[in-house]
Amino acid sequence: MTRSSTSIKCIVTAFFVTVGFSAPCIAQDQARLAELYEQLSAAEEGGYERIERQIYDEWGKSGSAAMDLLVRRGRDALDARDHDAAVDHFSALVDHAPDFAEGYAGRATAYFHEGQYGLAIDDLREVLNRDPNHYVAITGLAVILEDLGRNQDALDGYREVLRIHPNQPEVLVGVERLEALLEGQAL
Repeated sequence: MTRSSTSIKCIVTAFFVTVGFSAPCIAQDQARLAELYEQLSAAEEGGYERIERQIYDEWGKSGSAAMDLLVRRGRDALDARDHDAAVDHFSALVDHAPDFAEGYAGRATAYFHEGQYGLAIDDLREVLNRDPNHYVAITGLAVILEDLGRNQDALDGYREVLRIHPNQPEVLVGVERLEALLEGQAL
């Protein structure tokens, strides 16, 4: 074996080792999420907060310290209402961990607050492709649809959320509001 082929093999090996250690490993346990969703759908009023926190924690597991840092920075930027910075952090997360739904979810929230509904809807679609029971994403989609005057579609979205999370207070209010509005239109 020549010296140059040995060097190339070392470079290729180093590349794959580096990529392997730096690539995020999505740590969400799908079986655990399914179990939590089942518990949430059966939870009584007032007993769902603990399950919500567990689901939120599960959603936030990227399996990578670097990706977790981007999630924290993105969430901090959202809390500070610095939506441009949030988009930047969550976009970096999406670029480096495209299978991790929370990058899309966080960026959708930032886009929503900037009034960029089309971009928010695109990201919410990505979240739901990865986790069809992501009730926060469905709620966000329903809110946008309601803002756009697509009340029946928004109501359908809110009802889907209640199938997953029957005790979510804001969604219950949204269903009541839209049912009353749509009943009034039917007359």
